[in-house]
Amino acid sequence: MPPLRPPPNAVEPALVVILGGVCAALHVGKLAPAIATLQAALGLTLVEAGFLLSAVQAAGMTLGLVFGVVADGLGGRRSMALGLALLATASAGGALADGVAQLMALRVVEGFGFLLVVLPAPGLVRRLVPAGRVSAMLGVWGAYMPLATALVLLLGPLFIGTFGWRSWWAALAAVTAAMAVWLLHSVPRPAQLDGLAAAPHGARGLGRLRDTLAAPGPWLVATVFAMYSGQWLAVIGFLPAIYTQAGVAGAATGVLTAGVAAANIVGNVASGRLLQRGVAPGVLLTTGFVTMAFAALAAFAAVSGAPALPPVARYAALLLFSAVGGLIPATLFALAVRVAPGEGAMASTIGWVQQWSSLGQFAGPPLVAAVASAAGGWQLTGLATAGCSLLGLALSALLVRRLPALPRTEARAARVSGGR
Repeated sequence: MPPLRPPPNAVEPALVVILGGVCAALHVGKLAPAIATLQAALGLTLVEAGFLLSAVQAAGMTLGLVFGVVADGLGGRRSMALGLALLATASAGGALADGVAQLMALRVVEGFGFLLVVLPAPGLVRRLVPAGRVSAMLGVWGAYMPLATALVLLLGPLFIGTFGWRSWWAALAAVTAAMAVWLLHSVPRPAQLDGLAAAPHGARGLGRLRDTLAAPGPWLVATVFAMYSGQWLAVIGFLPAIYTQAGVAGAATGVLTAGVAAANIVGNVASGRLLQRGVAPGVLLTTGFVTMAFAALAAFAAVSGAPALPPVARYAALLLFSAVGGLIPATLFALAVRVAPGEGAMASTIGWVQQWSSLGQFAGPPLVAAVASAAGGWQLTGLATAGCSLLGLALSALLVRRLPALPRTEARAARVSGGR
């Protein structure tokens, strides 16, 4: 179907969808700059802080596929608006929470809202742009999480230091509510975008669920994503705490960590462009995982007895870890669209991928925290992340062997667009 054209001088609808994902991801990362403050205020241990950091992933870890089916039934536009509204409500409630238990429960609710936003987004972007731009735009979409993480890590320490963590939760609630209104007014709602909403019967939903689980492609994309997401969030999520323990000032901590998170955007956007120009997905996945493994080993001096690199070199290794690792998520989003068992199961497939991604993000921070606690420092972190990279490489090899051929019309459009 032809892409829908936005009114003159309006933001492209596909970009509004991507910004909606960025807004949702702000809530995943908003806790990282507040960990030190919450530890001082609530007496959290490092492992407890790790679970609080990853609690927002509980919904995706357990119900990602189910919410994908729900999102397919609601239609992309309605699902995203509902998810943003839920995030705004839960974040506003978190600003009023008077204990860890309430904050944890609301983080889980935020996870539900996050799923409703991000699961239909790749399919919606795919329908809003011409075929030749799909890979490139999905590369931009793949940057939604690192962009949001960089923003909260850059702005969070300054905001929290001035106004407190409760005001930080409240401010993000207001921004998210405004995003929901913008999305409803900017993204069109023709029948071809919300067509599934007219027939959300249980049997049809069960059929999408069955088709997604029966196909090997979604399983492989999902497990590879888990190997990436767990180690990336673990490293980025604890960097503020690592720098704080090293005596780095709060503002500098935010800038340094935001720089590492923002570097991931480079890989995501580059991946979309490279796929559009015909670079094989296996090459991008292998490059990403190998670089992450060696960069993490260098950054955390993981080999026992090895001399630590100078601070500048270790920071450069972290930038490499994030930037080249960014090739992985954008490639996997593009592959998830290809391996979906049908147009009507697009969000279901992304839901299954998100479920495993959430599992990785839920398990990664506590695992790294446990290793750090047992080792008495962060020096073994690189070994833990390198293990994830090795598993990711093995699963990537299986995935590439099973990839379906790119549809002829889409391949031709990509070649034409890539050659411009």
